[in-house]
Amino acid sequence: MSEAVFSQIAMLVLLTALIGYMGFIVWDLAKKSRAGRFGTLALFIVLGAGVIGFIIKTVLVEVMGL
Repeated sequence: MSEAVFSQIAMLVLLTALIGYMGFIVWDLAKKSRAGRFGTLALFIVLGAGVIGFIIKTVLVEVMGL
């Protein structure tokens, strides 16, 4: 296995774990602040927008072949 392949696999696995951990942090923040259903939904939408933007950027770069 070359360094490039290992780096790509490690990045995919660790980035997925980081996104999952960030989701746990948002859920914990909503729980500790007693945000309720609407507040929890708002937290996930607003704080998750950065993750969605990152995923969209990655997909667009791959599609465009840059």
